[in-house]
Order: sequence, then structure tokens, then C-alpha cells
Amino acid sequence: MGIRSEKALLASCKTVWQVKQVHAQMLICCSSNVENSNSLLLKLVLSCCTLPSAIHYDYALSLFSHIPNPNTHFSNQLLHQFSRSPTPENTLFLYRHLRNNAFPLPLDTFSFPPLFKAISRLSAIHLGLEIHGLTSKLGFHADPFIQTALITMYAACGRIVHARFLFDNMSHPDLVTWNIIIRGYSHMGLYHHVLNLYEQMKTSCTEPDAIILCTVLSACGHVGNLAYGKAIHDFINDNCLHFHSHLHTALVNMYANCGAMDLARQVYDQLPSKHLIVSTAMLSGYAKLGMLQDARFLFDQMVEKDLVCWSAMISGYAESDRPQQALQIFNEMQQQSVVPDQITMLSVISASAHVGALVQAKWIHTYAHKNGFGRAVPVNNALIDMYAKCGNLDRARQVFDNMPRKNVISWSSMLNAFAMHGDADGAIDLFHRMKQHNIEPNGVTFIGVLYACSHAGLVEEGRKFFSSMINKHGISPQREHYGCMVDLFCRANLLTKARELIETMPFPPNVIIWGSLMAACQNHGEVELGEFAAKKLLELEPDHDGALVVLSNIYAKEKRWDHVGLVRKLMRHKGVSKEKACSRIEVNNEVHGFMMADRYHKQSDETYKKLDEVVSQLKLVGYTPSTSSILVDLEEEDKKEVVLWHSEKLALCFGLISERKESCIRIVKNLRICEDCHSFMKLASKVYRIEIVMRDRTRFHHFNEGICSCRDYW
Repeated sequence: MGIRSEKALLASCKTVWQVKQVHAQMLICCSSNVENSNSLLLKLVLSCCTLPSAIHYDYALSLFSHIPNPNTHFSNQLLHQFSRSPTPENTLFLYRHLRNNAFPLPLDTFSFPPLFKAISRLSAIHLGLEIHGLTSKLGFHADPFIQTALITMYAACGRIVHARFLFDNMSHPDLVTWNIIIRGYSHMGLYHHVLNLYEQMKTSCTEPDAIILCTVLSACGHVGNLAYGKAIHDFINDNCLHFHSHLHTALVNMYANCGAMDLARQVYDQLPSKHLIVSTAMLSGYAKLGMLQDARFLFDQMVEKDLVCWSAMISGYAESDRPQQALQIFNEMQQQSVVPDQITMLSVISASAHVGALVQAKWIHTYAHKNGFGRAVPVNNALIDMYAKCGNLDRARQVFDNMPRKNVISWSSMLNAFAMHGDADGAIDLFHRMKQHNIEPNGVTFIGVLYACSHAGLVEEGRKFFSSMINKHGISPQREHYGCMVDLFCRANLLTKARELIETMPFPPNVIIWGSLMAACQNHGEVELGEFAAKKLLELEPDHDGALVVLSNIYAKEKRWDHVGLVRKLMRHKGVSKEKACSRIEVNNEVHGFMMADRYHKQSDETYKKLDEVVSQLKLVGYTPSTSSILVDLEEEDKKEVVLWHSEKLALCFGLISERKESCIRIVKNLRICEDCHSFMKLASKVYRIEIVMRDRTRFHHFNEGICSCRDYW
């Protein structure tokens, strides 16, 4: 077979098997002609590189190793092919082979850019530093192509300072280099540097292209610089760049991230066709801002939907306190056979945690495990939180114990789970175990342990943890930590100490801190200090509904009905209404909701009949309705009737008449449980020999055999 025919055969090869056949023929026919053999071998190597499989690059590298002293041109061709291949590490193997076996070294200025490209893809920074040194030794360091490749490599490997040093020392950076350095800062999240570089670029008389403008618009959105984003938009219009489809998406994203959905809508409405990416950007903007009606309308209008837009709707509902809708969207997504990613799963788990339905939570856990998320640390951390919020501390602990890897968030999540359920001993024990495993606690960890101390009345222990956070762990307390300490003192009726701490804090107290003091004053009957705290809170947030309600309740407790009337009048004037109590209970995979005294449930007649029966049974063991939580001007007998219609009592009675699969009754309430309902649940657990797990706004209560896990301290 002649050389020409072998070349023709090589050109027609489609599989590695065919290449190997030609190789065998070459070994037979060209064994006596070394020059022809090497020439054909080079062709053979390049033929392998055109085949669409990573294993063919390995074969090509093996063939190349048999060529003595390959020329520079061919080495560069192969380096270029390998750097673009699915296995860029072969580029580095080839480089090592040339360094060790070829003399003279067949490398020139065109050899190094593909090497740096492969290093960028592999983040092999240490080898990059070595090859950078070699380019300097060979005198190539001033070559603009090599400088650009080096800047790309350092930026891709996260060494943005190195990249910037090289960039600043370039005599005339071109548009490509500006693009690389600006994008490098953007990938590092250094968005203010992106805007500064863009200003510097304008002074260099380099005209930006659409790619750079997209990056700059993204930076504007991340830092919330609407004015700068508008200026870029004006530049795009003035230079007729508005036909570029990527810029449309970037503008919509920028306006949405800056909270200017009206401007985002203007851009969107002007588009002649709404492709999937720009529609998803618009949808995500609405969802992030909680404009769910607009988001859902756009979502329903989209003919084509990808995972990103499904996830945007799910997270939008989950983060806007509408978890049931989030889970409903997830179910619709399943019906469309769209496979979720980790971000979607985290939103779904968060929604399930908010609903507090254990059966649903178990299904989501099983789904996550079956779909390959079982070993993902963030997913397991979210599952711990989900089970804790669904009232099952044992399952949260099982997830934690079975995790193959744990990070500080895992430990903090489990610690917070103990705290949430009032198990201060468990939280403190876990904190000490965490230190034994050499896991350094962070600020979130200390919030959990201080929260646990607060809800168990462990004042001295809380003080010690607060001190150790500063003195042993070097963590500067933030408002949240001071808030926990204020809450600790407030719950222990150390209101003077709470006020002293507020006055000596290194930052001004926020709404939450004043709210803790205000609520404690209501509970402990401190009218004057409660008024003071409420007024301070209203100075920060004049329309705060909770402050006005608590202030009204403080006056009502003192029977100062004139003052109550003035506050209620102010509330009506401001359009402020008290949040209505709502309790949810899951029965046989269905979540049922109850409001106070409502008759909307289809089984309300049976529920109220059961309530009468339960009240009668509980009165036999000493129950007397407490009216201390009824802060309206009613006769005492009317108050006793009203307190029996609280939403959690209705939920419990519905649970008792239902044919449940679980022996435990789990209730989720949006507000704090009142004193009367707390007594009611304790006695019901004893009389009906059933465990009742109740989640209110601040914590869990486990009622069993007439005792609550909170030890009546909540």
C-alpha cells in the first residue's frame, strides 16, 4: 500500500478500529522508511484527534510518544487539539513528554496558549506557575498572546490579583483582554471592581462589545446600581446594540435585580419575540420580589419551560410564605418529567419544612434519596431542618447521624433542631461534641445554643456561651446574638438587665430586639416599660402591626379600654390589622387549616361536637378555661366561650375524629400558643393517651401524659 492511499484511508476513518487498521498497514509497509513512517504517524495522531471520544485522545498520545523529535508546528497542532478535547489533562501529559524526551524543545510562542487553556480548564495553578516561569525563561513573556492566555489562566484559577498585575503591565490590552479581566472579576463576585474596570476601559478609548456590556449589566444588578445600569442601557440604544439577544436578557436581569420590574417589563414588551431565556429572566425577577401573581401569569403563558423557570416559581412561592403552592408546582413539574437539580430540591425541602406536614416530608426525603441527592451535604442539612420543623426530632437526628460528611452548617442545623424543640441539654451536649470533632463553631452555631438557653431559662449558661464566643472563639457578636441575650433576660423576667443590655449594645437595636422586650413586658405585666419598647419599635417601623397589637394588648390587660380604643383607631387609620391565628393539621396526606371559631371546614359540625365532648372530659380532671389571653372588652362568660374556639383546639378535635395512620397528632400554628390552649393540650394528652406535637411561632411543644417538653417555660 502506498503513502497516498494510506493518507486517503486516514481521511475516511470514522472509528478508532479503522485507524488501528491503517496503523497496522503502516507498520508493515513503511518499516524501512523512517521518514515516511514518521510523517504518516503524525497524520495518524491527528486523525485520532478528530474522532469524538476521549479514549481516542489517549491512543493519539500513545502514538505520539513513538515519534522521535517531532517538529514544533506539529506539536502545536496537537497541543491545540488536546486543549479543546474532553480530556484536557492529555495536554499536560504531552507537555511533560516533550520536556522529558524532545531536544531541542519543540515549543514556540504558539505552544503556550493551548497549555494555559488546558490549565484553566483543570484549575492546575501550580503547573501554570511553572509554565509561566518557563515562558519568562524563554523570553516569551512580552508576547501579547501569551500575556492574554496567562491572564485567562489566573482569572480562571481564582488568582485575580495575579491576573490584574499582568493586565496592568500590558502596553495595549485589546478588547479580548478587557473582556477576560472584567469577566474574571465578575466570576469572583467583585462587582464593584467590574464597574471600576469598565470606567477605566472607557478612558482607554476601547469600545465595549455586547459580551462586556452583559457582564457590566450583571454587576449593576448584583450591587443594585440602577443608575449605572440605566446609563449602560442608554449607551446600548445610542450605539444601536439593542438588537443583540443576550443584551435583552442582561437588561431584564439587571432591572429585575435592582427591583425595577416596571423597567424590566418595558424592555421585555419591546422584544419582537420572547425566547425562553429572557422570559425566564423576567419570571425570576417577579418571583424574587414576591410578585407572584405576575410571575404565575408569565409562567402560565410560556409554551416552553425549562428547569430554571420551574425552579424560579417554586422558590418564589417557598420564600413568599406560600409553601403549599410551591409543593403544588413541584408536583406539576414531576408530571412534566422535568428532573430537579439541587437548587430546586432545597426550595422544595424548605417549603415542606414550612408546611410542617411530616408524611409529605418523608416522601420528599425518599424522593431526594432516590434521585441522587442523598449524599449532598446542603440537601442533608436542609432535611435536618425540615424534619425538625415537622416536629420529628428523631428523624432529624437520624439524617445527621447518617451523613457521611458533615460541615459546620450540619452541626449548627442539628443544634438548632434541639433548641427548637426545647431540648437545651441536647443542644449543649451537641455543642461540646462538635468541639471534640474539631469543628469550629461559627456565629450561626452560637445563635442556636443561645436560643436553646433562652427557651429553657438557662441564664447563667447563656451568659457563659456569650462570653466564650467573644473570648475563646474570637467571634464578634452581631445583632442576632444580642437579640438572643435580650430574649434570654426577657423570658427569665430580668427586664432591667434586658434594657441595660439594649442600651449598651454596639449597634442600635432593631425591630426584633425591641419586639422581644415589648412582648416580655406584655407577658409580665410591665406596662410602662412595654409602652416605651412599643414606641421605640414604632419609631423604627411606624406601620408595624405587631407593635400596635401588643400595645393594645398591654392596655387591655390593664383594662385601660380608652387607650385600647385609641390604638385600635390608629390601626384602622393605618390599615393595620392583627394577624389572624391559623392552625394546620395533616391527616392522611392532606393538610387541613382552621381559623378561630371558623365553620368553613366540611366537617365543622363533627369537630365542634367533639370539642364539646373534650371540654366536658377535661373539666372532670380540673380544666377551667382561662380568659387571660382574651384581650377584648367582653363579659367573663363570653370570654370563656371565645377561648374554647381557638384554632389549635379545633385542629386537635378534628384530629381526634379522623381515622389517622399515625398515633401522634401534629399541629402547626402561625402565632404563639396561649396559656389556656397550652393547659388544654397537656390535659388532652393525658385523658386521651395521645402524644400531641405542636409548633407555634417560636418553638415546639411535645405534650405527653399531661406534661409539656417546655416544662411550662415558653
